[in-house]
Amino acid sequence: MKRDFLTLKDFSRDELLNVIKRAQELKKYVKDGKCPKPLENKVLAMIFEKPSTRTRVSFEVGMIHLGGSSIYLNQTTSQLGRGETYSDTARVLSRYVNGIVFRTFSQDRLDELAKHSTVPVINGLTDLLHPCQIVADLVTLTEHHKNIQTMTLSYVGDGNNYTHSWMMASSLLGFNLKIATPHGYEVDPTIQKMCESQAQISYSNDPEQAVKDCDVVSTDTWFSMGQEVTDAKRNAFSNFQVNSNLMKHAKKDAVVLHLLPAHRGEEITDEVMDGPQSIIFDQAENRLFGQMAVLEKLLGEPPLEKRGLGELKS
Repeated sequence: MKRDFLTLKDFSRDELLNVIKRAQELKKYVKDGKCPKPLENKVLAMIFEKPSTRTRVSFEVGMIHLGGSSIYLNQTTSQLGRGETYSDTARVLSRYVNGIVFRTFSQDRLDELAKHSTVPVINGLTDLLHPCQIVADLVTLTEHHKNIQTMTLSYVGDGNNYTHSWMMASSLLGFNLKIATPHGYEVDPTIQKMCESQAQISYSNDPEQAVKDCDVVSTDTWFSMGQEVTDAKRNAFSNFQVNSNLMKHAKKDAVVLHLLPAHRGEEITDEVMDGPQSIIFDQAENRLFGQMAVLEKLLGEPPLEKRGLGELKS
């Protein structure tokens, strides 16, 4: 039976921890030039309705390292731009490829494509969730000797897809998550309700309170892709910048995350982003290895004849 990765909750706690461990192993193999090829002769379709640097390049390079290949599609280079349905696209692609990465706007579009696909579908980002980014972040924190099950992580900024995925990670792994958002920019209540019974999450509109004594400070751009850039929103976020003054409230050995791209001087300063507490570019690098582990898990099995094409007949 095919497995999708649409949200972090598609993995159990133990599965997520195993993916993190496997990502570290794959990173070592790649650095040593001895990467296994479990996806030899397998092809990944990548449908991107939003622009990308890290997601696209890391998935393409990851498939090459694992012995496979990828095909890139967007609305201009596919029939989606002419109105073909996501369900029809899924049915057709499932007969050509071994897996699909979809980067889109609505979570409903992703769910529709996954419902009709007979091959694994991976969430490359939606407006609601960004699970692949969190896998990379957890790999990075583990590398930097943070206990990801007992840490306290502070998220400062917009209540967006990145925040929601941190909430799901907290509900799976049990770490403390302190979220600070401006009034009117809080997290989605549906995600909050989904996570509240299992996670240790606190919410406030005070970034200093959220960052106090934390092990990790995480942030994101104030304006997500497709959102209008307004002075009103910029003013609402003016006290939510991750800067040296805010970092004084965190633990001395706290580290800083930003999923990139960053608007330097807006949600984060150059001093912090390029400073000794920043592990932002390690975080970006680990998109490759986290996604390789996800690809291996989902596409490594089952064999071709069990992909939903039926038994080959002479």
